[in-house]
Amino acid sequence: MPLDIAAVQASLAAAGLDGWLLYDFHGSNPIAQSLAGLVHAAKMTTRRWYYFIPTQGEPRGLVHAIERHNLDGLPGTMHPYAGRLSLDEGLDALLAGASRIAMEYSPGCNIPYLSRVDAGTLESVRQRGVEVVSSGDLVQQFDAVWSPDQIATHDAASDALYRIKDRAFDVLRQVAAGVPTTEYALQQQMVGWFADEGLVSSDPPVVAVMANAGNPHYLPTASSHQPIGRDQLVLLDLWGKQGAVGAVYADITWVAFTGAQVPAEMARAFDAIARARDTAVATVQAALDAGRFARGCEVDHAARAVLLEAGYGEAILHRTGHSLGESVHGNGAHLDDYETRDERQLLRGSGFTIEPGLYFSTFGVRTEINVVIMGTRARVSGPCQAAIAALAS
Repeated sequence: MPLDIAAVQASLAAAGLDGWLLYDFHGSNPIAQSLAGLVHAAKMTTRRWYYFIPTQGEPRGLVHAIERHNLDGLPGTMHPYAGRLSLDEGLDALLAGASRIAMEYSPGCNIPYLSRVDAGTLESVRQRGVEVVSSGDLVQQFDAVWSPDQIATHDAASDALYRIKDRAFDVLRQVAAGVPTTEYALQQQMVGWFADEGLVSSDPPVVAVMANAGNPHYLPTASSHQPIGRDQLVLLDLWGKQGAVGAVYADITWVAFTGAQVPAEMARAFDAIARARDTAVATVQAALDAGRFARGCEVDHAARAVLLEAGYGEAILHRTGHSLGESVHGNGAHLDDYETRDERQLLRGSGFTIEPGLYFSTFGVRTEINVVIMGTRARVSGPCQAAIAALAS
């Protein structure tokens, strides 16, 4: 979507800022690239560029002379530079009159997903007498909120993922009936179903059996995978989006057992993560009911408290959820008070996963759903798994 300069300036004024400085070098700041509309543009971005949105007045950019047209799609005046001296002079002019601005920076790197500006560039700005604060809330508002059309692409992708999950469960039912397969074979079948559904993805889906499910980022390959037989736990994690420009991701995880009776320790662990997931949804909704937006760290804390109370503290290896966007890990608030502390708000129109997991030496369980803030409702995009699916008839 085109950047709404008037809305940005209103938010800057409310935050007591003099402007927002977007900066990128060679793709180092994907947030700035997204906001500037360069993600899908067929343009070379091999040199440093700056785009400054002042709280009042016309935006202005600083672009290299050999790439002077890269920001032509943005409002304002663009000034070319070539050598380092003209860059210094251009940056002086760009920041003239500003004393406190936002950039993609996170104090203490508390939110590493947001820390996209290198220390040298921050020094260069600060040497000009300008204070730099985090643009985190601005990024959440202007790069993580979906349009109605984007929400529709998410919903379509979500529906397709659930259909693919159902087809994968049908294969695992055959395994339960005595027809073995492998993690890789099932994964490649799912890749074919992605194509059938018109979905694209950053990676093939996860198919992880038993101990491999205890590794949150396990991915089977042609040269490294395990067989799947009867009476085994299988974790499926699949994410994808439609191929259209601007489409956003959906991302789900389900767990099956290729037998008739799920072992008690697996069932207990899954019950805990299901309750943690539901607590997270309830926390987001309770904030909306109170007329406010929940913060990512707040939701993570509430979900993780359920797992800690159940005695699973040592089995927690990651945050509760992540932002969704045109990349599977979006630029918005993550549900995290564990790996990082993300205090950004989960705003209306934003989408994110809720995916608590527990990981052991012999198996792992995770449940993953997607939530979109729609008006005053935390809307879950599809069904929630209540228990590990026992697939033997």
